[in-house]
Amino acid sequence: MSEQALTVLARVKARAEKLQQVEKTLAGLIGPTRQEPGCITYTLHQSNDDPCVFVFVEVWRSQADLDEHLQKPYLQAFIAEAGELLAEPLDVTLWHEVQP
Repeated sequence: MSEQALTVLARVKARAEKLQQVEKTLAGLIGPTRQEPGCITYTLHQSNDDPCVFVFVEVWRSQADLDEHLQKPYLQAFIAEAGELLAEPLDVTLWHEVQP
């Protein structure tokens, strides 16, 4: 039996004065992340109610693939500057698909 895919919901809330910078930085993560071998889906969404709130919806082939993603230099660079860019800490939750 193969390992089940892992879904990640990563919520990001930008400081209002940093909104454009955060949006550009987050959008810049999409291309390289989608090239990672274990990435099945990696999409960025922006709230209709609060433009400062973004959610990444990610699906990874395995926990090991997600762990490898978390070590990528482009992601580490974002995490390192998150404190000055974000109004709240990153909120990352892990999910699995319920099969009938």
